[in-house]
Amino acid sequence: MPPSASGPDDQEGIGNSPLPFAKLMAVERVDISGVNNGAIENGAEKVEVFRALELPCANGHTNMAFGGHVYAQSAYAASKTVEKGYVIHNISGTFILPGRIDVPFVYSVRHIRDGGVYCLRAVDARQEGEVCFSCLCSFKRSEARYNYSHQPAAEFEKRYRFVLQGKRPEDHPVAPSIDAPWWEEGVKQGDLAEREFPGVEVRKVDMKRYNETEDVRKNPHKYRQLQFYRLRGSPDGGESPEDEDEVKSKDRAGEYDNLYACAHLYTSDKNSIFVITKALGRANTWVTMASLSHTVVFHEHGEPLRMIDWDSARQGQELRQKWFVQEAWTSRSGENRGLHESRLWSPDGTLLATTLQDSMIRMRNLREKL
Repeated sequence: MPPSASGPDDQEGIGNSPLPFAKLMAVERVDISGVNNGAIENGAEKVEVFRALELPCANGHTNMAFGGHVYAQSAYAASKTVEKGYVIHNISGTFILPGRIDVPFVYSVRHIRDGGVYCLRAVDARQEGEVCFSCLCSFKRSEARYNYSHQPAAEFEKRYRFVLQGKRPEDHPVAPSIDAPWWEEGVKQGDLAEREFPGVEVRKVDMKRYNETEDVRKNPHKYRQLQFYRLRGSPDGGESPEDEDEVKSKDRAGEYDNLYACAHLYTSDKNSIFVITKALGRANTWVTMASLSHTVVFHEHGEPLRMIDWDSARQGQELRQKWFVQEAWTSRSGENRGLHESRLWSPDGTLLATTLQDSMIRMRNLREKL
C-alpha cells in the first residue's frame, strides 16, 4: 500500500509505465562531502547518500507513491554499502509521510555495525528534505555449517485445490491496481483504466469459493488471499540480458541476490491492506488507510531467493522468470488498525520469507467496531 491512500472519492492521478524491476530500483551515489567517495564520517559513524534514478511508481490513479517502492528501494540503497556476500535478511520500516510521485527519493544510509556474519544499516528516505520513511536493514553472510531447520509444509495444491483448479500462475487475472470493489466497478464501466504494474507481474487468485464459506465469514482470521508474482525484465536492467552468459554467471554467483530480495519486499506490499478490509466484510466502507510499519524476515538465501529459471531458459530465448506465491491473511484488527501477515513461498515449496504489517484503517461509520 502507499504510505497513505484515499478512499473511493479520490480517483484522480497519474500512473507509470511497467519498467523492468532493476531499472525501477536504480540509484546513484550522491557526493555529499567531496571526500571518501561521497561519504560523511563522524568518528565511528559513516553515512552514504543515494538518489533514485526513476520517479517512484503510483498505486492506481493516485498521486501518492506506492509504499512498497520506497520500502524496497531503501533496502536496495543500503545494499550498495555492504561488502559482497552480504544479503538482506531482515528489514523493519516505518512510514512517516505520504510519498510523492513527482520527486525522486533520496536515501541516507548510516552504517551502524559491520560484523563478520551480520551487518546493520539505518536508512532515511527523503523527498525535498523531509523524511518520508525510515528503516533498519540487516544483512547476513551465508554460513556453511548448520545442523537444524524446519518450516511449515507448503500445501497449496491440497489446501486451495478448488480455487487453483490446476491453473498455471499466468492463467489467473492480473492483480488490480487497487483491490477494492469500487475500483473494479470503475474499470468494468470504463471510467477507470488499469495500467501495468511496474517492476513485477502480479496475478491474483480468485479466492471466493474459499472465503465465502460460513466458517471464514464468521472468523476473519481464516480469510486467505493468494498472489503469484514474478520479476519483470532482466536483473541487469533491460527487458532481456545484453550478454546472457555474463548475466547467468553473475546470477549464479549471487551478485543479484539483493536485487531479488528487494523485488520480494516490493511485492509483499502490493494490495496488502485490502486483505484486511475484505476479511472484515468492509471492502466498501473504508475512508482512508495507511501502512504504519512493515517487517520482512527472509529465511532463505541463494537459489530459493533467485527469480530467473536458467535451466528452462535456453540460449537466445526469452528469459523464464520464476513464479513465487504470497499467501496473505489478517490475524487482528481494532482501534482503527489492522494487522496483515503473509508468507512468501518459492516455486519448490520453500518458505522464503515472513511478513508483518501494521496498518491504519478508518471506516465511514466510526461508531462501528472494526
